[in-house]
Order: sequence, then structure tokens, then C-alpha cells
Amino acid sequence: MSGFYERLAPFIQDYIYRHKWDELRDVQTAACSILFDTNLNLLLSSGTASGKTEAAFLPVLTLLEQNPSRSVGVLYVSPLKALINDQFYRLEELLEEGHIPVTKWHGDVSSAAKDRLLRNPQGILQITPESLEAMLMRRSSTLHRLFGDLRFVVIDEVHYFMGAERGAQLLCILERLARIIGYSPRRIGLSATVGDPDMAGKWLSQGSGIGYKAPRFSSKGRRVRLSVEYFPLSDEAGPGLYRKEDYYQYLLDITKGRRCILFSNSKAEVEENIAYLKRLAKRQHLPDIYFVHHGNVSASLREVAEQRMKQETGPMVTGATVTLELGIDLGNLERIVQTGTTYSVSSFVQRLGRTGRRGNPSEMWFAFRREVEEEDDVLYRGIHWEFLYALAVIRLYLRERWIEPIAGDPLPYGLLYHQTMSFLAGAGEASPAVLAQNLLTLTPFQKITKEEYRELLLYMLDRDQLEKTETGTLMIGLRGEQKINDYDFFSVFETGKEITVCHRETVIGTIQEFYPPGTRFSLAGQNWEVLEVESKQGRVYVTPVRGFSANTWVTPFATAVHTRIMKTMRDVLWEDTVEPYLQPTAALHLQETRNRMRRAQVSDTGLLPLSGSEYALFSWLGTKALMALSYALKQAGVENTIYFQKFIPVCLLIHWPKEEKALAALIRDMKSKPLDKFSFPIPPEEAPPGKFNEFIPASMLRRQYIENYIDVEDMQANLLFWRQ
Repeated sequence: MSGFYERLAPFIQDYIYRHKWDELRDVQTAACSILFDTNLNLLLSSGTASGKTEAAFLPVLTLLEQNPSRSVGVLYVSPLKALINDQFYRLEELLEEGHIPVTKWHGDVSSAAKDRLLRNPQGILQITPESLEAMLMRRSSTLHRLFGDLRFVVIDEVHYFMGAERGAQLLCILERLARIIGYSPRRIGLSATVGDPDMAGKWLSQGSGIGYKAPRFSSKGRRVRLSVEYFPLSDEAGPGLYRKEDYYQYLLDITKGRRCILFSNSKAEVEENIAYLKRLAKRQHLPDIYFVHHGNVSASLREVAEQRMKQETGPMVTGATVTLELGIDLGNLERIVQTGTTYSVSSFVQRLGRTGRRGNPSEMWFAFRREVEEEDDVLYRGIHWEFLYALAVIRLYLRERWIEPIAGDPLPYGLLYHQTMSFLAGAGEASPAVLAQNLLTLTPFQKITKEEYRELLLYMLDRDQLEKTETGTLMIGLRGEQKINDYDFFSVFETGKEITVCHRETVIGTIQEFYPPGTRFSLAGQNWEVLEVESKQGRVYVTPVRGFSANTWVTPFATAVHTRIMKTMRDVLWEDTVEPYLQPTAALHLQETRNRMRRAQVSDTGLLPLSGSEYALFSWLGTKALMALSYALKQAGVENTIYFQKFIPVCLLIHWPKEEKALAALIRDMKSKPLDKFSFPIPPEEAPPGKFNEFIPASMLRRQYIENYIDVEDMQANLLFWRQ
């Protein structure tokens, strides 16, 4: 047993002895070393089920036992309520023995439990950023008593926050809290998916004034088992063609008798997958072991799926979106199945890591399908780019362990509006100078100038979000009061309209539009028919019916593809390697795609003549770099549009009535030509997505859009691939 065992609290030593641990894991000894012997922040990045939570809390609980806190001692921040409800069940016995109370704090927790903490703040508080924001706004007078002796802030699934607006909100909250209590508690970040631990450590420590340690752990000996299969679908029989039922029979076969998560990128596809699997299983007299888990399924039904997967040992298949990508413990999963690609390398690694416990390999099977009719004769439309994208994602991780770097918003004006309103809700009123001193000094706003903030405050005054007092201070205006009193204000992400679906007294989930009586749709793995609509109450009442009906959800989503992935897609196309995880039909499809690209000779110049004066330019640039090239060409008088296949920036479609060589020369010039992206001909309606855009001046939204979506440096660094 490691020497750190002797330094752990006696009740922890007893716990380890009773559970017959032979030794502390590497991640646990590293955490003990840093938390016991330094005053630094700690980033722990290691695989799922590697013991990260125990690694953090064994030394943390020891330090609290040796020197009890006079307030809440540990703030545990999680991105999901489900993670809060799930996370500490493995430590319950340990926490009870140490007499350390744990309080959950979110919308589903009773007021009685919250009142107990308010009367006697101690132990561990589990909370989401939104609930912590509500505390800053509504309980400002109690914060020092609640957190005056706070020792640690533990951020679970830290990769989920990095680079996201929700993560920037969390950094603001932690810095504001530190100013209230007069110091910054140490931070501990937990993650299974971090490409660059040092970059993540820097993100974790922003604004704390404390350095960090990010120990690295060897993944030597970790086994990975992958499979990629491809199904060209057609209603008519033919060589190498499959019916839709063949595809679903394959999904049934590879999940049969196993404990699996079946991931898809859309809620509608999740519902369709599970509906077909249930139908096939019933037809073949197999047990119904299929569940649905996504954000529009009610919390109670999601919890049923989580509990059954955690507690039962038999086969079970749960269709899910990103809701099961994070670290909710679902027991010993045997296989992850992914229909289509993951959006990122990070997501691939996170999903792959859900399996691989007890010495078993981490196992993930991809299944792609495409209607033959979609295989257009026009090259850029006819190729299934999503399939190639997945191969690039797999390659980047397996060969290089590369994961997308953090890319935050340098000008988060919407968040600045939100934090201004939050600050004033707690403070009552403040002068513009005090607001600037308290908010522009927060880490996420370092690149926003005082002049820009003044412009924003004036706009907020004009929109009655703020009003000026007789003494010249600012306070929340009448319309601003309406905004902050809406529970939805605490979150910085858009949630969209939700209509509750009820079967008798049971809430099934939510939909986004009212369906008239008689309409059928699928939700939570069941087909429903609308009986009654209560528009004022925002409810529809339904009854279960047989069959499957499509449902759609419009979810605001924007993913920027990294140039590294696009360049790797190009490498996949131009070489002859056939990876062993490619199943026969997938390998054949890849070879056919390679042959098609080579026949078109796209590798020679990057330019593909289409018809007349039309060209397709394959630059293999990521989204932001290709946006820069597109606008730069438009500024030079070249008409063009970006062709996206789903979210993948495939190519530029260019109208050029002159000689091809002149076009190639003009594009080559973009590599070294001085370019000012703020002078690009960007349409006035272009703006970044944002929940609070209506309160931001149009000129500021334009600056934010340019900074976030146009990357001239990336474009010039990675252009070109032509012959000179």
C-alpha cells in the first residue's frame, strides 16, 4: 500500500481495509501528493471508472477531518442534475463514517433539505452553475456564512465546461464568490476526456490566482475494440444493397444479450432506433429491454433507465443522445453503439470510455446507413462525408491521442449582460464605474473594453433592462425585473419552447409544438396519440397506441469542425490503408469513395470543374478557416457559397466565368495577402447564436460573430494543396 495510506484519515483507512483494496491507484496517489503537499489546484484526467472521484475525495475528506470547516467545506459543481443525484453513491458509506453531510441543491430538491443547510452550513454542497447563480442573486446576504470557510471547489466533467459559455459563466460565478469571501478556494477538475491537460489546468485555474498540477497517467495496456459498418439502403434488391430492416436487424444483433448504450446525434433518431428494435425484438420473441434517454424525456423516466442499468445485471439497451455521454455510473457496460459519427474527437473518447471496466476492452461499434438515392452523381453531394469524418476522428485519437483544443468566446457580450443583471440583482444598485470594476475584471471579459461596456450599458438602459437613479447609479429596470424573475434567466444557454406531454397523471416528457388531437408521435420509446390540448397550461394529454410515428425537435446547435479533422479526412482519402476495424461493406465503400475522388483528380489542384462557370474548391479547411476564405474571396469579387453536408464544411462552390488558372492564382494569393476580417462583406443579419442577443447592440454582435466564426490565421496557415 502506498505511503499515502498512512496519511489518510482513520475512517478512510478502515474503509480501504474493509473493502480489501490492495493498493491505491496511480490517480489516487497523485491526488494525495498534490492535495497534501502543495497549495495548488488539481486537474485529474483519466479514464471512466479509474477512480477519479475517490482520488479527489480521499485527501479532501482527510483534510476536512483534520481541520473541520466552519461553513460548507466543499462545493461540488456538476453540469447535470442527474450527475449530482448519482455521483456520491459509491462514497455514501465513507461519508457517513466521517460524519460529513452532503446536500444536493437543484430544482428537484425539497426546500426542507435546503433550509437545513442554510441553518447549519457544513460538509459538501452539490450544485449546478445555474443554482449557484441563483444563490448569488437571491441569497447574497447569506453567502459569507454559507461559504466563508470554503476549502475546495470540485468541478466534475470539467471538459464539458471548457470553451463553452456555460463554463465562462461558472468562472464568473467562482470569481465573484471568491471576492465575497475574500479568497479563492482550491479547485479540483475531474475529466475523462482532456486532450491537453496543461491547457485544461490553465482553464481550471483562471482567475483563482493559484497555480495548478495536471498529472499524466499512462494508458498503457488499455485495449480498444472498434467496428465500423456501412449500409447502402434501397427499397429494391440488388448486389451490395440492403433494406432498412437489414440495418435494424444488424443493430439488434450487435446489441442482443449485452448491456449497451445506443448513441445517436438526434432525439428523433434515438426514438426511431428504439422503436424499430422493440418491433423486431417482439417479432422474434425477444424480451423488451429497450429504453430511451434524452433531454425531452421526463426526468422520472430517465431515472428509471439509469437505475435499471445501474442495478440490474442482465442485458439492456438504452438509446441516448449526449445525456448519457457524461459520467453517470451505469454499471458494467459491454458495448457502445453509435449510429452515424460523433461530432468531435472529444465526444468519441467520452463515449468510448463508457466501457472498458474490469480489464475488458473499451468497445464501440459504428453503424452508417445511406439511401442509395442520396448518392448523387455530383461529387461533392454524392460522397457520404459523415462516414469519412468518423474515420478521421477515430484515426486522430488512436494514432495521435489528439483531442480538440479549447476554443472559448473572446467577446461574450451576452454573458456580460447576464452577469451585469445578476450582479445588480444581488447588489441592488451600482455606479457604472463599480460595475466595470467588478465585471470587466472577471476572466471571461478580459478582452472587452470599457468603451464597449459603456455601449452595452447604454443599450440596456434604452431597452429598460436598467434604469438610472437620481444619484447616477444603475439598477434593474422594469422590463429587467421581468427578465430576472423568470426561472429560465439563471441559465445562459437556450432551452427552447417546451410543452408537457402527459398520460393521465404521468409526465412522459416534452415536445416543442402543440399537435392537434388525433396526431401521433413517438416519445420515450412509445407511440402516442393526442387526446386533448391545454394551450394555456402548456400541456397535451395522450394515450399509447401501436406503431411508430416520427417526431422532430429543433435544437439550436452549432459545431465548428477543426481544420485538423478536415486534413485527416483528406489523408484517409488519398492513402490505401484499410484499418482492421472496417467491416467488409465499410471497407468496400471507402475504396469506392477513394476511387471516385482520384478519378476526379481533386488532389491535383483542389479545384473541381462542375459545369459552365461553376467550380467546387476542396480546401480541407475547418469551419472557421473556410468561412475566412469564403469572405475573403467575396471581398475580391468571387461569388461563392460553402457547401455543408450536415455540419461538415465540405467545399466552396464558386462561380468564376474566367480562366481556371486565374482563379487558382487568386486563391493562392489569399495565403499571404494581408486581410482585415472586420472589413469582410458580412451580411447584417449574421450574428452568433445567443440567448440574450436582443439586449446586445447589432454592432457588438457583428464583432462577436467575426471573432468567433472567422479565422484568417488558420486559413492562411493551412492553405493550399495545389501544384505550384
